[in-house]
Amino acid sequence: MTLKSWQAVALLTAISIVVSLAEVPRQDWFTMATLSLSLGVASLALMGTAALLGGRFQAVESLFGGLDRVYQAHKWLGVWALVFASIHFTFRAGLREWDTAAILTLPAYATRLVRQLSLVALMTIVVLALNRNIPYGTWRWWHKLSGLAFVIVVLHWLSIKSPIELASPAGIWLAAIAVLGISAAAYKLLLYPLLARHAEYRIVKVSPGAAAVHLELAPVKNPVTFVPGQFAFLTIKEEGLREPHPFTIASGGDPSSNVDFVIRALGDYTNRLTTLARPGMYAEVYAPYGRFRRRAGASREIWIAGGVGISPFIAWLRDPSAKHFDRVTFFYFFTPGREFPGADVVGELARGRNVELVAIPSGPGDPQFVQRFRDIVSQAGADAVEISFCGPKGLLAAVSRLMAEAGVPRRNLHYEYFEFR
Repeated sequence: MTLKSWQAVALLTAISIVVSLAEVPRQDWFTMATLSLSLGVASLALMGTAALLGGRFQAVESLFGGLDRVYQAHKWLGVWALVFASIHFTFRAGLREWDTAAILTLPAYATRLVRQLSLVALMTIVVLALNRNIPYGTWRWWHKLSGLAFVIVVLHWLSIKSPIELASPAGIWLAAIAVLGISAAAYKLLLYPLLARHAEYRIVKVSPGAAAVHLELAPVKNPVTFVPGQFAFLTIKEEGLREPHPFTIASGGDPSSNVDFVIRALGDYTNRLTTLARPGMYAEVYAPYGRFRRRAGASREIWIAGGVGISPFIAWLRDPSAKHFDRVTFFYFFTPGREFPGADVVGELARGRNVELVAIPSGPGDPQFVQRFRDIVSQAGADAVEISFCGPKGLLAAVSRLMAEAGVPRRNLHYEYFEFR
């Protein structure tokens, strides 16, 4: 059982409302002042939790079922924090008859400035999270300031007059969130490069393709340990290539062997990487992350890859310890002339593991895909078919519709989100 984004938002909001109601007279519960106070508390709780999620802690990743889900939750926590903060700043979070005081006394002008800056800071963070037109390098450095923005929000809570005392349930709740959020932000900014699981590698082979590249890296000393299908944050130690980016590891999981990445040029950074990467360059590999693994005990498997989504399946095919490939049908969607690796290379890997490969050089409406999918479901039974998917959202939506038509339960679909921003 894993925690979903909406569940995290709902749980944090519910706790914030309950502890806030304990701070005001019962007869004032259904007033705009109480609503403003409660949503202000909820906004800070959501923002602090988002900072905690940004630390890439293994326990948090396990709670949400993968780092891709963590980043989805991180985004929605920020969005709802802004929504709640907007309501909080629109209506006064107090009544004259309430007993209010500031936990931390600041000069009046400083209190007003912190109040305004806290909303601006939160708006900036959410815009950075949702605007995909911002270059990744710019986005990354601005996003590093999110910890400072959260400190400003905490200062607003401490300096504004409110009925919440530090030793009260709401005060303890906010203090705990503040400590965890600020600690996580400081760890990510200062300690993560030193303490996170990572190893130094050297590029030993570069195989270019159509707007793509296959990199093979050898460990300099202590290699990373991973499960086929997981991904890593890769940093090339060269000018213009130092931005850490997530890429699925296309290796089979042997810790003594090299690590492979199949990377397509889809943006500014990946365009530079596919053009500039050369043997002899050094890199830092932060890994492993992700929970994209084969379903143990599945009697019938369907793998579906779209474009660069081929990477985890290459790792599965190369896994020396894996078995039962005769139960697998692998659909590989690609654009002719842009496929990398080529369908012939994937076909050779598949034949070597006794996997049925169906190469689809078109879209999900291809009759060959639709008919073969339906035949598998008909023969194995809808409940017995386990589907592993890695590819773009449009293809995922089409696969989901086909599953619904064939009666395959949604719980039988396993996938990871492509985009972290």
